[in-house]
Amino acid sequence: MKVAKEWRLGSMGDTKILPGSRHRSPLKRPIWIILMVSFVSLFLVCAYIYPPNSDVACYVFSSRGCKVLTDWLPPPKRELTDEEIISRVVVRDILDTPPVESKNPKIAFMFLTPGSLPFEKLWDMFFRGNEGRFSVYIHASKEKLVHVSPYFLNREIHSSPVTWGAFSMVDAERRLLAYALKDPDNQHFVLLSDSCIPLHNFDYVYNYLMHANMSFIDCFVDPGPHGNGRYSTRMLPEVEEKDFRKGAQWFTMRRQHALLVMADSLYYSRFRDYCRPFADGKNCIADEHYLPTFFNLVDPGGIANWSVTRVDWSERKWHPKSYRAQDVTEIAFSLNLWNGHMKLEVIFNGNFGQYSFSC
Repeated sequence: MKVAKEWRLGSMGDTKILPGSRHRSPLKRPIWIILMVSFVSLFLVCAYIYPPNSDVACYVFSSRGCKVLTDWLPPPKRELTDEEIISRVVVRDILDTPPVESKNPKIAFMFLTPGSLPFEKLWDMFFRGNEGRFSVYIHASKEKLVHVSPYFLNREIHSSPVTWGAFSMVDAERRLLAYALKDPDNQHFVLLSDSCIPLHNFDYVYNYLMHANMSFIDCFVDPGPHGNGRYSTRMLPEVEEKDFRKGAQWFTMRRQHALLVMADSLYYSRFRDYCRPFADGKNCIADEHYLPTFFNLVDPGGIANWSVTRVDWSERKWHPKSYRAQDVTEIAFSLNLWNGHMKLEVIFNGNFGQYSFSC
């Protein structure tokens, strides 16, 4: 039998204390993570807007320097200059305008030479029987010409002195294009020198160029001292180093591209002023850089990035290799008729399948 136990108020001896409720401390949020993310984000934004200019500041990010940011941050957009806006409008309108159809399309052969043409007889054979399908223009900068072919008589244009490596070479090219563009039937334009010869017969060259929906302009990146090493920052902002290109002087181009060259004043002036021999301590050769860079900027998809004129630079000299008698295996100068035209083939040691001319 249970005995009743007396509870006395005020006495804690017999008081049973029940366990109280457990109070949890407030949840601690990762404030330090939020602060760190905010700090890093602010730091990167400031670095993007105000990029570090010193090597010490760059090494805060990586031993690779400032490139560690530019590798993944989008390039900042700049406002175009008035000249750039005008140039882009002109380029767009010329490229968007359908080519003028000619009932008698011709190729303009433009010879840039200091004097008489040593291979004029060879070109006479090349042109013979194809009257009405070509035009000839000669820019002779030094001597009065003596001709042996009727195709070259009275074909000289107004000429000015030309110095190798100087910007006068570009001016001579533009002058030839201007005269050739006066004939609306000229649809393709070929720049040649006094040392150039054809590698195929006229029909082959004519069909190859006329059916190609592009211009054959040599264009490539040369990171060496004779390429991007010639670039001048004084061409900024219109010409950046990443857009600077190099290529052989000899070109063939469509009529639309010839019009673009005539209409250009922006990039022409930049190369005229800042791409000259020994300018800013650099030996910039404008005829090797102006057209490749220009077309890389305004219509990179419209050029082949290679030339149909074969030039051998393997000797690594200022001038290309000269071909000697031992380099020629066959010269078919015979009066063999082929489809009513004189057959002309010049075959050199080596593979020249993609080329139409050799200089």
